[in-house]
Amino acid sequence: MNETIFNIHDLVLMMTAVQCACFAVLLLVTNPPQNKSNYFLAAFLLAHAFIPIHELVLWGADFKMIALDNYPRLFLWIGFGYYLDAVLLYLYIKSLVYQDFTLRKRDGLHLIPLGFFALFLGLTFYNHSLQERIMLIDDDIYMYSPAYLIVDFLCKVARIGYCAACLWLIAKYRDQLKTTHSNIERVDIRWLVSLVIGFLIIVVTEASLACAKLLHLFIGFHPHWFEIIGLTGYYVVFVLVLALVFTSMRYFSGFIAVNQKDQHKKPVEEKLLNTGFAERIDSAMREHKPHLQPDLTLDMLADTLDIPARDLSLVFNRHFDS
Repeated sequence: MNETIFNIHDLVLMMTAVQCACFAVLLLVTNPPQNKSNYFLAAFLLAHAFIPIHELVLWGADFKMIALDNYPRLFLWIGFGYYLDAVLLYLYIKSLVYQDFTLRKRDGLHLIPLGFFALFLGLTFYNHSLQERIMLIDDDIYMYSPAYLIVDFLCKVARIGYCAACLWLIAKYRDQLKTTHSNIERVDIRWLVSLVIGFLIIVVTEASLACAKLLHLFIGFHPHWFEIIGLTGYYVVFVLVLALVFTSMRYFSGFIAVNQKDQHKKPVEEKLLNTGFAERIDSAMREHKPHLQPDLTLDMLADTLDIPARDLSLVFNRHFDS
């Protein structure tokens, strides 16, 4: 009887891919046009949806045979998700914390690793004949070749670097938030930190697996550890995506962004040298008493006083010892 029997690990991978894809579609359908950050989150989820499919095709015996029999020319390209998901998470967080974020030409540099991966596959895998490629995959020769293991390890390490960059962005955002909001406790960013740390756990697990495979070229140990490390990553991904779905429903819509760029940097220094500028602010504060408003932010106060937010913050810090 020729039937494909799915084990629990295969089901977890399939459910993870479906979760990512469905949640991405949900975000795209329900996302307000002005909310750019959710487009990056949807792209992150879609890219990540290809990763469990890639793992199923590479290491699931039944899935590998189906792919080799029906789609041998498309083998390995699905692994592009590893080169995009961390980049898209970084861009998502950047677009979320900075309300004036826009994509620039230099952001295209993030695609260099993906281009390198495509070139690498073209030179080391797709330059072989179709029959040779099938043999390399069927016998697991290509996936355990030194060149592929090195490229795979570098990719996983780069993803850790993007997670570190995400945490740095969040820390920078929190510092900037302190200068623009009187009540920072109202802005809960723990869910965002948890999202990045959860993804960091995933990429560290996958980097550990890539490192173990690379070390196996020089040090002999039982490959059973590969399975343990890999399966741990599968379940962490599944739980993280579930947590992301429920967390997003509560926090995404109420997130407060700040400005990435300061348009009034030069005039600030000139104005701070003029004590009359501080006196004008003090007079306006006494007359209009905007500080009595509940949940007042520095941006709201700056709009009321018709003064750039950064100027107002520096005046408070230097002239009023706040």
